[in-house]
Amino acid sequence: MVGMTSPALQDIVALLGCPAAGNPAQYLFERAISAAGLDWRFLTFDVLPERLAHALGGVDAMGFRGCLLSGALQEQAMGEQATGQRATEDGATGVVAHASPAARFAGAVSLVEHQAGGLFGHMTDGRGIVEALRAHAELSAARVMIAGAGPTGRATALELALAGVAEILVTDRSPELATALVERLRGLDTSADITLLTAETPIEIPQRVGIVVVSRGREESPATFSGLRADLVLADTDLVEQPSVVVAAGQKAGCCVIDGLEVHVAKIAIDFQVLTGSEPDTDMLREALEEFLSG
Repeated sequence: MVGMTSPALQDIVALLGCPAAGNPAQYLFERAISAAGLDWRFLTFDVLPERLAHALGGVDAMGFRGCLLSGALQEQAMGEQATGQRATEDGATGVVAHASPAARFAGAVSLVEHQAGGLFGHMTDGRGIVEALRAHAELSAARVMIAGAGPTGRATALELALAGVAEILVTDRSPELATALVERLRGLDTSADITLLTAETPIEIPQRVGIVVVSRGREESPATFSGLRADLVLADTDLVEQPSVVVAAGQKAGCCVIDGLEVHVAKIAIDFQVLTGSEPDTDMLREALEEFLSG
């Protein structure tokens, strides 16, 4: 009958990437979808940054539940705000209708959710890192160094401030990015001390720091550190099968190491729960991610 909607239509989630190849999102989501007994589909698309607005318009028009964004698309989704220009009060930029405080602070969107009022942009990278840290360290009153002031570093800094850490120390190869993040953090209603560190090679870890979070840009070489020690918690966002340069150095120094796989699993679990309302098995996700990277 014309005009009837088929109840058999599947809910759809997508990854929009630039590039999308090599991204494990579909592999992990399909495992979680199957485990949850959901009749959903996951699709992966390559999208050029200049075509993102059109792609998200299609996501909206076709009623997808949402999509994950990777690479350069994350900052592109925030449009003007990603370059520090003025955006509307609710974070709308013409690419997403609304954006969370974390997305506005980071100037980037990692997850787009289809809501009644339009597309809503989340930035879940920082939440994923903080969840991974909580399994290994007490964040309240911790002193945390963030090496990397890009979108993930900015989102992480905000989540750490909200978690009640005592101090956030920021360093980046770009002094401008590091300074901008420090200024934004100092503008927050937070009791945390905010410290700008100079960009040195190797990066010297102050003795008072108990947690180090490393987030490097796509084109950057791995960071090197001096002052690694056994009482440090070291988290690296680099998603590689073998121990990254940072993880290997941390293991050698006896640090409590959180690798990029653990961070990525925590983030994907958050994304899945936001879109489906179901909490996935993180052990299952870790196993699937290891399979994907070794395949």
